[in-house]
Amino acid sequence: MIVDVIISICLVVGGIFGIVGSYGLIKLQDTMQRLHAPTKATTLGVGGVLVASMLYFLFKEDTYTFHELLISAFLFLTAPITAHFMAKTHIRMRELRGTLPETQRKHGWSLYDTPPEMLTDPPADEVKSLESR
Repeated sequence: MIVDVIISICLVVGGIFGIVGSYGLIKLQDTMQRLHAPTKATTLGVGGVLVASMLYFLFKEDTYTFHELLISAFLFLTAPITAHFMAKTHIRMRELRGTLPETQRKHGWSLYDTPPEMLTDPPADEVKSLESR
């Protein structure tokens, strides 16, 4: 009985996080705000469902499944990295340096603080091959 309650709580909490993440994805105004909804709330929602699945198979079916643990690890490792790359791409494609807020730190936005040696033009043969496509 206690295991059923714990599994149910995990499913309900996971569902609530999933709904909040989906609602945030629809209602938030711009891309940078929308990044937080799927990466934070929905990740926790799927995590709650996976915990419920692990508990169910462990206590009800008397088997230990390793799949849910691997899915959880993969999800918690890749979601923040994906959001980070999406945010950097959005900033680079849509925002000018002057429109970004101050970082309140000694260093500014790392995306725009590229060392001068990395700002060289590509070789001419690469430019010609890109232009011919």
